[in-house]
Amino acid sequence: MILYLHGFRSSPGSFKARRMGQHLQQLERGDEYLCPQLPASPLQAIAQLEAILDQVPANEVTLIGSSLGGYYATYLAERYGCKAILLNPAVKPPRDLEKYVGVTTAYHSDDVFEFKAEYVDELRAYAVTAITRPERYFLIAATGDEVLDWREMTAHYPCAQQLIIQGSDHGMADFVDYLDQILAFCDAA
Repeated sequence: MILYLHGFRSSPGSFKARRMGQHLQQLERGDEYLCPQLPASPLQAIAQLEAILDQVPANEVTLIGSSLGGYYATYLAERYGCKAILLNPAVKPPRDLEKYVGVTTAYHSDDVFEFKAEYVDELRAYAVTAITRPERYFLIAATGDEVLDWREMTAHYPCAQQLIIQGSDHGMADFVDYLDQILAFCDAA
């Protein structure tokens, strides 16, 4: 199973989530892919993801986390012992998302949601100060990320497989160029 975790204000309708799903469909592997809509509350998001992961053996799951989804994927990979691919992951979202407390809209729709102050505290509960077993992780970070610092990402995932993209952006407009490498990591024993 490939479980894709979208980022803050994002959705299963994001460019990367849709392209990943389409690619797997083309390979006749669409039944291996799941990308749920995550709630704004980190506590609720993690509970939803744990309910999914509790049903599948850890060695049969690869998490793909984008931005805030990368933060969640790191926590869950440590908790469940599964593999994780991190796409421009948020390393310190309690710090980075504090300024978004309030009512906002999602990127891919006009849906309004509230990011509450207590959600920042909820995020702190899922911090991983240091990863264990770096061979479980594959970091893909873009030096052109306009939202998060790729150097923080590389420092947070030492000894993990890392692909540093020169340029690009936070949304990884060139994401399709890396699908084969992503699937190779998912499929590796």
